[in-house]
Amino acid sequence: MIHPQHYITHHKYEVLSFNMMNRPMLATIVLSLVFASAGILMFAADQADAEVTPFPSREKVISVTGTATASIEPDLLITTFGVETLEDTASASLSENNAIMTTVVDAMYSLGLEDDQLSTSGIGIYPVYESYREPITDRYKEELVGYEVTNTLTVTTEQLDLAADILDSAVSAGANRVDYVSFALSQEKQLEVKDDLIGKAVLNAKKKAENALEPLNHNIIGVKAVSLSEFGLPSPMFGYGAKFAESASFDSSTPVFSSDQDITTTANVVFLIGTK
Repeated sequence: MIHPQHYITHHKYEVLSFNMMNRPMLATIVLSLVFASAGILMFAADQADAEVTPFPSREKVISVTGTATASIEPDLLITTFGVETLEDTASASLSENNAIMTTVVDAMYSLGLEDDQLSTSGIGIYPVYESYREPITDRYKEELVGYEVTNTLTVTTEQLDLAADILDSAVSAGANRVDYVSFALSQEKQLEVKDDLIGKAVLNAKKKAENALEPLNHNIIGVKAVSLSEFGLPSPMFGYGAKFAESASFDSSTPVFSSDQDITTTANVVFLIGTK
């Protein structure tokens, strides 16, 4: 039989023994927790330093539109002219028109132009009516008087100085209408100018934003969005839209000059901003 006093003493000894044996282990656990907490704090600090761009809920932005303009010399001449004929029948009018247009095209070849620089813009055949008042009924009626055939030709060339010669040669060969003359930019030059202007427009937007933020003690810390405008080209610079009599001739002594075209593009940039 175990004496109660002996039991209490033995139990107390076991508790004390257990506590004495686990002191090193407890110290290790405490130190591990301390180091873990320090690592978490250091990681959080590093993340805070690395996170320059704020969360969407806390971000501040400024929206600015930049503009860039360039004065570009055109490198393309486009002229459109045609032949109109009127005869009693459609076939007769078409035959006469074809003969005159063949002469016009030969005149273009004589200027050194080639097939890839010439294109037919359109061919049309239209009945022509003439209105008259009937004496008996005193009513107006229409009478078919013939058929009109229209054939238009477009010349595209990089030889800008040929403008007056092209028109004079065309009219002298039988062309009796000149629709327009325009100076434009070729596709290659358009792409070249567009790429250059887009970069300048974005830099202009950045400069505007920096100027606005300077007195507010803010600066740009990132870009949220960029929106580019369509690249617009000016309208044709020189037009005729005239018809001539068969005996008319375009005065080649009249100079036809091209001039630089102002091309403009814009870029809207939304900048992320923060305090300095």
